[in-house]
Amino acid sequence: MAAPYDVCIRGAGIVGRTLALLLARDRLRVGLVDVPPPAASRPDVRAYALNAASRELLLRLRAWPDEQHATPVAAMDVRGDEGGRVRFSAADENVPALAWIVEVEPLLARLAEAVRFQAQIEVLTAPQASALTVVCEGRASSTRDEFGVNFELTSYPQRAVAARLDCENPHGGVAHQWFDDGDVLGLLPMGGSQGNSVALVWSVQEPRADELLAITPQEFQMRLQAACGNALGAMKLTTERMAWPLQRALADRWCGAGWVLAGDAAHNVHPLAGQGLNLGLADAETLAQVLHAREYWRGLGDEKLLRRYERARKADVLAMAWTTDGLQRLFAQPAEPVAWLRNWGMRGFDRSGPIKRWVVRQAMGHARNLLRTEKS
Repeated sequence: MAAPYDVCIRGAGIVGRTLALLLARDRLRVGLVDVPPPAASRPDVRAYALNAASRELLLRLRAWPDEQHATPVAAMDVRGDEGGRVRFSAADENVPALAWIVEVEPLLARLAEAVRFQAQIEVLTAPQASALTVVCEGRASSTRDEFGVNFELTSYPQRAVAARLDCENPHGGVAHQWFDDGDVLGLLPMGGSQGNSVALVWSVQEPRADELLAITPQEFQMRLQAACGNALGAMKLTTERMAWPLQRALADRWCGAGWVLAGDAAHNVHPLAGQGLNLGLADAETLAQVLHAREYWRGLGDEKLLRRYERARKADVLAMAWTTDGLQRLFAQPAEPVAWLRNWGMRGFDRSGPIKRWVVRQAMGHARNLLRTEKS
């Protein structure tokens, strides 16, 4: 008996919903497994930095949020702990924005609306038989274990503390980041280009994370203002604080006969470069392209077909994982010679011209590798 669905996607997060919409445009019958969160779950205060390639993909799917929930980044200001500083500007690159800071829940809502109006997609409460199973369940995937995948995980001695705040001064579309004695503090502009709200991502050592979660909101605000040198004036929490552990992880196998991994189920990187969701969305787009370009005689679950996707994505993911890991380790070293060297490097990079421009273009997604079309 033929499977009722061509593809069953386990996980209806941002990557899972995006992939479902891409496959439905190819007239594939898609089952999307969406397990609602517990009723007592707290609102998600995270925000993602999405690059131009991710934005273009979501615009094609008519799932891009309005500007109130997708704030363009006009500039980035990155500071080290010994006077090192690097600045990036959209004007210097002749582009409308370096990235867009997108709120999680509005983006999920837009994707859910698009899914609801797509007749080729059926939202399921449990997995169903299909020619291909795509695992998009995130870093804690249980289905990944069912397929015997080894998730090679390296934990950092850090947690990311996240919250949202209103600031005394407008952010001007500038994203700020500070490296200080192993901690990474990021303030991401929100509420539109003229807004004064920011999303905080503060990666700190484990013991300090507990302390930052336990202190009063007033004490937290004072410590945050001190850590960022009052860059945006007085700050006031507008949400609860939440935290999650940081890790680098990579699945040893991304696919097998009839199944494939995508997004955080396949890989995790440190958030300091803000590229985690961009990698996941690139997975979805590449997998959809591979399935679209398959030979007429090759089934959706053909392992050799799925390995084309794995090869096309693994190099980019590994490069980003090692880049973020290297930066984390470099700025976690308190020794004076290392501190002097890394800050000297930041100042040199800021004046490097073509090298700096190439790095910016990579981060913006303009240099996304073209899908390799080799047949094997």
